[in-house]
Amino acid sequence: MFELLKEMLSYDFLLRALIVGFLVSICSSLLGASLVLKRYSMIGDGLSHVGFGSLAAASAFNLSPLGVSVPCVIAASFILLKLSSNSKIRGDALIALMSVSAMALGIMIVSLTKGLTLDICNYMFGSILAMTSSDVYLSAALAAVVILCFVLFYNKIFAVTFDETFARSIGINVKKYNTLLSVLTAVTITVGMRMMGALLISSLIVFPALSAMRVCKTFRNTAICSLFISVFCFFIGLFASYLYEIPTGASIAVMNLAAFLFFCLIERINNSVQIIRS
Repeated sequence: MFELLKEMLSYDFLLRALIVGFLVSICSSLLGASLVLKRYSMIGDGLSHVGFGSLAAASAFNLSPLGVSVPCVIAASFILLKLSSNSKIRGDALIALMSVSAMALGIMIVSLTKGLTLDICNYMFGSILAMTSSDVYLSAALAAVVILCFVLFYNKIFAVTFDETFARSIGINVKKYNTLLSVLTAVTITVGMRMMGALLISSLIVFPALSAMRVCKTFRNTAICSLFISVFCFFIGLFASYLYEIPTGASIAVMNLAAFLFFCLIERINNSVQIIRS
């Protein structure tokens, strides 16, 4: 195991992927715990499609991928929040509308300019070769902000997650914390999708939280358990990808699926034991 890790760390692109993946796993798991409980889990899928569209457009016009995609995805998250509260089109329908439109526009722009190059396929399906030094710095800053927010504003995030009406009644600025979660999610998705791909990045947000919810009864325990599951699945998925030469994003997503099924089994066993005891 240690020899394998040493061999992997000898490659710069794998070292960057290891650092970025580890930090993105932390961010996505903590944010996912809140988003899944708020029933906003599909926002990750919607924003990833917006991210793909903006990355494709940046590639077509030879612009900075992160310089274009980060503002676009953040803007999309603001639009989703604004329209979901004031529009007749809400929830999953609004997310589906935005995600499909963004991906279709991205594919059209690319088709009319460069065509579907390897870079575009990497944005769609992910590639560990896509990680750059700027991704490492951005993911480090992002992880620091996410962890700091959860430490400093845990009680407010908890209240907003479970009951926005109650949170508003005790003086919490619900809009501000929803915006904070949305912006952090947007940046996390933009950084992570370069490795996981637009089609699989939402698995980092949804699966760890769902797995943790099978055995944890409190928000704090769910968030912490989700973090460990996400990081563990990332490392195992990355090792499997390196050993068997399979796509990294798919490998990590399958590991998260396996973890979810394992925790579902534990939940069923616990329920059976409680029934027998009662």
